[in-house]
Amino acid sequence: MKPRLNAFTAAPDAMNAMVTFENAIRKSGLEPSLFELVKIRASQLNGCAYCIHMHTRDARATGEREERIYLLSAWRESPLYSDRERAALAWTEALTLLPETHAPDDVYALVSQQFNEAERVNLTLLIGAINVWNRIAVGFRSIHPVETSPRRRLPHE
Repeated sequence: MKPRLNAFTAAPDAMNAMVTFENAIRKSGLEPSLFELVKIRASQLNGCAYCIHMHTRDARATGEREERIYLLSAWRESPLYSDRERAALAWTEALTLLPETHAPDDVYALVSQQFNEAERVNLTLLIGAINVWNRIAVGFRSIHPVETSPRRRLPHE
C-alpha cells in the first residue's frame, strides 16, 4: 500500500480546522472511554486500519481493557459494555452505516434514554468527526505506524 497524499501538507488550514473541531468535541464532557470506543467501532465499520491502530492505542493509554477492545466488533454479544456504551455503539453504527439504516427510531430512542440532548449532539458530532477522519485516512491511504522490533520466538521454536 502506498500513501496517495498527506492531507495536512496539501490543505493545512482545512486539516487544522478538523483538529480544532476534534478538540472541541473532546472537551464536550463525553467519557474518554466512550470517546475511544466510538472511534474504534466506526473505524472498524469503515475498514480504517490507520484509525483503528491509533484509537486502540489511545484507548489502552486511557486504561481501557484489552478484552473490551478485542470484543468491540461483537459488543451486542458481550456483557462487558454498559447500557450507555451500548446505546452509543448502536448510534455509531446507525450513523456510520446511514445509507443502510436511515438512523432508525428504535436506536434513537435507545440513545435518548442514556444521553441528554446536549450529549446526543456531542455524540453525533463525535461520530461525524471520526467518519470524516476515516474517509481522509482511507481515501488518501494513510499508513499506520508499523513496529519494527524483532518477532518473538515461541517456546517450541
